[in-house]
Amino acid sequence: MTAVPEDLEVAAAAVEAEDVLATSAAGPAAVRGAALRTGTFLGGTLISTGAAALLFRHLGDVDTGRYAAAVSLSAIVTGFTDLGLTAIGMREMSVLHGARRDQVARNLLGMRLVLTVLGVLVTATFAFLAYGRLLGLGVLISGAGVLLQNTQSTLSVPLMAALRFGWISSLDLLRQLVMAALVVMLVLLGAHLLPFLATAGIAAGIALVPTVFLVRGMIPIAASFDRREWRAMLAPIVTYSAAAAAGVLYFRIAILLVSLIAGPHALGYYGLSFRVVEVLFTVPATVVSAAFPIFARAARDDPARLRYALNRVFEVSLLAGVWMALSIAVGASFAVEVVGGRAFLPAVPILAVQGLAVGASFVGAVWAYGMLSLHLHRLILMFNIGMLALVAALVAVLTALDGAQGAAIGTAAAEICGAILGGVLLVRGRSYLAPKLTVVPKVAIAALLGAAPALLTGLPDVVRVILATIVYFAALFVLRALPHELLALVPARLRGTS
Repeated sequence: MTAVPEDLEVAAAAVEAEDVLATSAAGPAAVRGAALRTGTFLGGTLISTGAAALLFRHLGDVDTGRYAAAVSLSAIVTGFTDLGLTAIGMREMSVLHGARRDQVARNLLGMRLVLTVLGVLVTATFAFLAYGRLLGLGVLISGAGVLLQNTQSTLSVPLMAALRFGWISSLDLLRQLVMAALVVMLVLLGAHLLPFLATAGIAAGIALVPTVFLVRGMIPIAASFDRREWRAMLAPIVTYSAAAAAGVLYFRIAILLVSLIAGPHALGYYGLSFRVVEVLFTVPATVVSAAFPIFARAARDDPARLRYALNRVFEVSLLAGVWMALSIAVGASFAVEVVGGRAFLPAVPILAVQGLAVGASFVGAVWAYGMLSLHLHRLILMFNIGMLALVAALVAVLTALDGAQGAAIGTAAAEICGAILGGVLLVRGRSYLAPKLTVVPKVAIAALLGAAPALLTGLPDVVRVILATIVYFAALFVLRALPHELLALVPARLRGTS
């Protein structure tokens, strides 16, 4: 056998990975990827929560406040230096080839690096002026971590476009594990504030090393700062970034309105409830983004395949969203007691209602990624601005009428409206994309049956959530509402097949 140079082997593996988008293996790969990313996300969240509990007890209230301020400022840099760059990068990596693909990848990395450095400098300057030297240094240290994390996530885009979600999930989990281990070690060593702010950067730097090896041969490992290319890329990016910014504000406007209209106790109850669902709101995008490369490739090459993919992901997202809403409603009391204690029990009905918003966001994410795959940036922008206005109006009126509970009803109503309206806007003028709705009544029946364990008040909440889950999915199975892509994840012996 003729020996093949190592570089050619790497390139061949990259081409093979990219070509999966053009085959029937893409669907199962996306389903497995969604399951992997969701599982590692939830696992990483549990690990981070445990580490945070140790960290906050160690730092005390004053340094915990400083830590939270520094991390929050860094999170603003992360959010406003992405604003859709990752999603657009994933789309372009899914449809481009050759020199053009390399050029876009290099300039995407260069743009992200420049924006991150500028963002860190601005927020650090603000921290020095507003809070003093200690917090200013803290933001600089945390900002260095943001730079490494943004570099790693940008280099990971080709892996996502090639549906290599096993590696993506492993790298995310590795980063969370390293950061948690560093926090525990620093607590044992009795460290003060600043070393803890370096843990995210160290963890991101460690995850960056295998990322570089994985994408070597898929894209150039170098940034480009071509101003002409940046101008060509910026037109669609700016429109979509504005839409992403409206989406960021969408999740914060309710908190602001409750703080202005309701009393401090109502704000506390709503704030705790929002803290719980804030983490869960990232799950829909994590699930649907696994199929986004398929959407992007099909939008360019095969409208019939795009319709099939959207319909299948809609079905899976509807099933997952309803299950999530059901689980939150049944387990709201347990979640509130774990996070805030019995003093926050008035937040239970608020959280139960906000679970509907989380559930609806699963469906809304499908239409958002569908629009993005078709380059409908202006439609996304107008839709997000409209949703921002809708949630502001509903929350303002309902908070005045019913406090924090009214605010929760307002956000849930807006999210449900968005899930419906987003589908209507996507299909308008593109009737070939209309989803099949035969699964909707089946899911509704399964949800009603799954809610029955909520009436068993003598059982612990965790047991009731487990029972609700079993009943819900058993009903879906009996009603034949489970897509075969989901059933394929179940071991053959459990499905009764050989």
